[in-house]
Amino acid sequence: MLLDLASAVLLAIILEGLLYAAFPVAMKRAIELVLKSPTGQIRVIGLVTAAVALIVLFWVRSG
Repeated sequence: MLLDLASAVLLAIILEGLLYAAFPVAMKRAIELVLKSPTGQIRVIGLVTAAVALIVLFWVRSG
């Protein structure tokens, strides 16, 4: 279980690093948009994204 969690976190870090390496200008623009967004909106987007990812994860792991 702990190994799975560590693997998932490390995979997320790898993917994010690749995005910054491949699209540095777009990533800077994305960060600027987040900084300009209201805190509540960021929170809602984060929660919805996490919920959708959790549902997809359960779906993928069950099949």
